[in-house]
Amino acid sequence: MKFGAVPTDDAQGCVLAHSIALPEGRLRKGQVLGPADIAALTRAGIGNVVVARLEQDDIPENDAADALAQGLVAGSTGLRMSHAFTGRVNLIAQTAGVAVLDVPALHRVNSVDPMITVATVPAHHQLRAGDMVATIKIISYAVPQAALSCAVAQATGAVSLAGAAYETATLIITEIKGGAGEKGRTAIEDRLTALGVRLVDVVTVAHDEEALQAAIRAAATPLVLILTGSATSDISDVAPSAVVRAGGRITRFGMPVDPGNLLFLANIDAQIIIGLPGCARAPALNGADWVLSRVVCGIPVTSADIAAMGVGGLLKEIPTRPQPRRARQ
Repeated sequence: MKFGAVPTDDAQGCVLAHSIALPEGRLRKGQVLGPADIAALTRAGIGNVVVARLEQDDIPENDAADALAQGLVAGSTGLRMSHAFTGRVNLIAQTAGVAVLDVPALHRVNSVDPMITVATVPAHHQLRAGDMVATIKIISYAVPQAALSCAVAQATGAVSLAGAAYETATLIITEIKGGAGEKGRTAIEDRLTALGVRLVDVVTVAHDEEALQAAIRAAATPLVLILTGSATSDISDVAPSAVVRAGGRITRFGMPVDPGNLLFLANIDAQIIIGLPGCARAPALNGADWVLSRVVCGIPVTSADIAAMGVGGLLKEIPTRPQPRRARQ
C-alpha cells in the first residue's frame, strides 16, 4: 500500500485518508473515491488529496479483519462476529461463560505485522451474553495478502467461549453460635445464576466434621459449595477434614489471591467441591470467582493453576476491611 498526497485527478479508486468538507457535503475518511468525488473535489478547488493507494497484493481493511476474525473463531461455539466496519470486527459472547484463549497463538498473530491487531479480554475472564470477547482491528487501509495469510494461520481457533458444564449446585453452610448464618447465600446464588447454574439446595448444618460429612455425602449435585461459619485456616480444619472423611481428596488448600486466600478445592470422584472463603459472602470480586467460573465451565483447575493466579491476584482493596493489608501512612 502506498500512502501520501497525490493530485486529485490521479486519486480515483484510492482510499481517502482524511475527511474533507465540501460545499455540497462531506467526503469521509476511508471512502473509496469515485468519479463523482473527484469532480466534487475539483469544483472545490482542491488540487491534492492524501490517500492510500492499494497495490495488487493488498487486502482491504474490512476484508482482512473479517478473514482474521473467521480464523480466530474457527471451530468454536458461543461467539458471534460483528460486521466489519472501518477495519474492525468484534467477537461477542452469545452465552455466559469464560474466555478460552490460546495466548501464545495470539502473541504470534500480533507479531506478524503491526497493522494487524487482536485485543482480547484476559484469559478465563468471566463473560455475560452480549459481552465483547475480542476486537480485531486492521490499522491501515489494507494489508499485504502474505501478512494476512500468516496471521490467519497463526490465529486458527485461538479464541473460544466455554459455557456452563454444570446445571445444578448445592450450597452447604456451617453455622456457629453468633456466626453469620445464611448471610452470603444471595451473593453466591447470584454468582451461579450469572454462569447459568441453578442452586437447587441450601443446607445449613452445625460446624463440626460429622454433620458436614453427612451433608456432603447427601449432596446429589455435581458441584458442591461449602461456606463455613468459621474461617477455614488449615487443611486439617473442619471443612477439609469433613470432605476427606466423606471420601474426597483435597486438590488445593489456599490461594495467592487477596481477597480469597482461604479457598480450598476438592473432589469426590467426578463431584467437584469448592470450600469458599468468607469474602464470598459479598458480591465483590474475589479469588473464589476465578476458580468457580472455570470449574462451572468445565475447565480443569489444578493446584498449579491456582498457584499461577498470584500475579494479578492482588484485587481491589476493600475500605471497610477490619485489618487493612496496607498500614496507614
